[in-house]
Amino acid sequence: MLETSARLLQLLSLLQLRREWTGPALAERMSVTERTVRRDIGKLRTLGYPIHASPGIAGGYQLGAGAQLPPLLLDDDEALAVAIGLSAVTASPVSGLGEASVRALTKLEQVLPGRLRPKFAGLRTAVTRMAAVSTPVNPEVLTAFSAAITERRVVVFRYERHDGESSRRVVEPVRLVDTGRRWYLVAWDTGRQDWRTFRVDRCRSVPSPRDRFPGRPLPASDLAGYVQKSITRSPYSHDVVVRIHASVADVSQLVPPNIAELEDDAGRTIMRFGADSLEWPLMHVAALGFDFDILEPLALQEHAITVAARLIHAAGPAAHATAPGDGHGPVSRSS
Repeated sequence: MLETSARLLQLLSLLQLRREWTGPALAERMSVTERTVRRDIGKLRTLGYPIHASPGIAGGYQLGAGAQLPPLLLDDDEALAVAIGLSAVTASPVSGLGEASVRALTKLEQVLPGRLRPKFAGLRTAVTRMAAVSTPVNPEVLTAFSAAITERRVVVFRYERHDGESSRRVVEPVRLVDTGRRWYLVAWDTGRQDWRTFRVDRCRSVPSPRDRFPGRPLPASDLAGYVQKSITRSPYSHDVVVRIHASVADVSQLVPPNIAELEDDAGRTIMRFGADSLEWPLMHVAALGFDFDILEPLALQEHAITVAARLIHAAGPAAHATAPGDGHGPVSRSS
């Protein structure tokens, strides 16, 4: 039979492993009597672990959430997964989370068993994370939105638009979406009586919860796609559609999801995005290094002809041999 301290650790590990255990099941798993299980449950409670018990034949024991964070028992794979995860989020766009991750990672490394240290060191050095431009957000704002979504509560907060105008917004939040660079909230705006997408980093106050709200039909079944469309196309003057002569896999390596929507087209890629000018789309798409066709808008096709003529003139007489229109130019008009 295990010593008391070892038996308590085993019991705590089992309670963390599954949501609820019956007394007989715990006794059988630990090879002890049900009386011993009850006594050990009492000792864990004395140590500050919130263990709930439900009476009856179908009753059992459940480890609850307490006021203090108790030590976690992790097996080898779980410990490595947590360590690698903490290492990956040290550059998180959530303000303060990177520093907190470093502190937590330092504590975890101090208690990692010697047998795991070489494996963790190897994983850490083998993985390199590219730095990405991101906008930090207040973790309190994210937490408040998350709680309101779970509880279906209306929230009130101050929001600053892209033009700097600030206003009080009252919304019914339904989903948080992380694009990798920014966080967005999908919510029903009670003042506008319509669905809206909010950049979380533009919230100028921590959302305050109000009354609960009933569910309503969502604006789309795929809310991540809904956010992508709203941030890549809706706010802009021109809706641009081009066909890239490359696969979606190749184009997606160069075009992040917060820039454009990508769709497979028989081995090629239909790329949709918004723009406020006609210059930026030509520059952006041409810089990808693939041939492409401009499908929409017509004004962009006409602008491409003007720019092509300007570039040919700049290149000199030798450039006329490969001018657009002979089938060899990088841009072609399509109906």
